[in-house]
Formats: sequence, structure tokens, C-alpha cells
Amino acid sequence: MNIKVSNFNLKDTVTCGQIFRFKEEDDLSYTVVLSDRVVNLKLEDDNLIVDSNNMDNIEEVIKSYFDLDFDYDSLNDKLIEIDSSNKEIIDACNGLKMINEPRVEVIISYILSANNRVPQIRKTLDNISERYGEKVLFRNKEYYLFPTVEKLKKVSIEEYRDCKAGFRDKYIYEMINKIDSGEFDINSIDNMDSVEAMEYLMKNNGIGEKVASCILLFGYHRFDVFPIDTWVKKYMKEKYNLEKVPEIRNFMKEKYDKNSGLIIQYIFNYSRNKK
Repeated sequence: MNIKVSNFNLKDTVTCGQIFRFKEEDDLSYTVVLSDRVVNLKLEDDNLIVDSNNMDNIEEVIKSYFDLDFDYDSLNDKLIEIDSSNKEIIDACNGLKMINEPRVEVIISYILSANNRVPQIRKTLDNISERYGEKVLFRNKEYYLFPTVEKLKKVSIEEYRDCKAGFRDKYIYEMINKIDSGEFDINSIDNMDSVEAMEYLMKNNGIGEKVASCILLFGYHRFDVFPIDTWVKKYMKEKYNLEKVPEIRNFMKEKYDKNSGLIIQYIFNYSRNKK
């Protein structure tokens, strides 16, 4: 199936650290495991060519997942209006979208991200999915969907450890059980401002400021929060002589307010690719 798109950079969107369970294929397409299906996507000019084991409402699913109907152009214009030097960064990141990641998966993924490398995060997510998720056959290969809370609530701390979660095993176990019992309500965050949402997330073991920021940015479309990693720190040091995380946070919030997270993601992608 072909979906007409405009201003969409598939490669940057998939590979810029928002999601972990994807594969770049030999034909430069990307196979991505979504919550309920596996999709293969290839961008040719303004055509997004989509294949899946489940083609039901596929256009709606893809547009929602990749945030294709959101008006990024207007926000980018605002970011350039605030600081004209952003044009180089935004032009370099043209077409990068913020993925709407399934919320349980994004919470578990970023709990796993603490003091961890991307290949290991991906491997642990794959291990958990292979053991407890639904098997999907697509293009003669086996894939596994991320498990439901109903399945994960039966998993022990030791079993998470066997999946290579490391010291994060107990944090995943606690969070899944809180979600299952209702002690932690993943949808109640929609009714909170971002300060409240950060506090709500950080009450849970294994979720600090950076992890909570990633969860809100990638799982809740909150552009007023942002993670600060080494690429961002390096950029902020070189351009503004800012080194400390609180200084960077205050500077970005004062300058960009509710769009801080978007420009930070552009800075991250720009700095990482520029190397």
C-alpha cells in the first residue's frame, strides 16, 4: 500500500533513539514491530510504501504512530523565529517526527534504558517479547509483539533477570504490577500538566528525571519536556557555554517553553549525525 506523505524523514524518525525494535533491511526499508502488528516501510519520494502481516486500517495506524498529521512546519517556523540559528538544525532534521509509542512499552523500554546501551535495551525487549508476547509471521520470518500487561503480570523478577534486564528487573516487575493493580494509571497522565506528570512518574523506582522525560516525550507527545544526553550537553556547551543539566533545562524552558522537547530532539539528532 502507498501512503502519500509530505516532509517525512523515515530514516531519522525510526533511528533517532525513540524506539528500539526495528531493523533496517538491505533495500533501505525499515521493519518495525508495532503494538499489534509488524510493518515494513520504504520511502520513495512522497510515497510511503507499507506492507504488514495485518493491513486492516493500516493507513490510520501508520499516520497515528508516525504522527504524520501533526503540523510540524508551523512549530519549526516558531523555533526559527525564536532563534534564526536554529534553521541549520531544523533543515538538517527536516521530516523528523515524534513517534507515538504504545505507553506500556515506552515505560518499560525507558526503565531499561537507565545506564544501558541501545543494543542491550533492544535485546532485552526482544527477549521479553519472545518469551511472553504473541508470535507473528511476516515475510516468512517470526516476530514477537510486546506482551500485554495481562501476560507480564505473571512474570517474576528472576524471569526478567533471565531476559537480561540486569538491576532493572525489579523496577519492571514493580511497574507492571502497579499498572495491573491500578496503583499506577498510565492514562491519568493525560489529565496532568507536565510538572505533575514528571512527579507522578518519578515516584516509581527506576524512573528518574531523564527516563520520565523520555516517557512523556515519546509516549505522551509532551513537547515541553526533554531528556538531556551527552550529545545535547556537548552542543549546549559549545553554543551557550552551559554544562549543568539544571542550567540547560532552565535555559531551554525560558527560551522555548512548551516546544523545548522538539528542539532538543532536533539538537540530539543533528549533533549525533554531524559526528
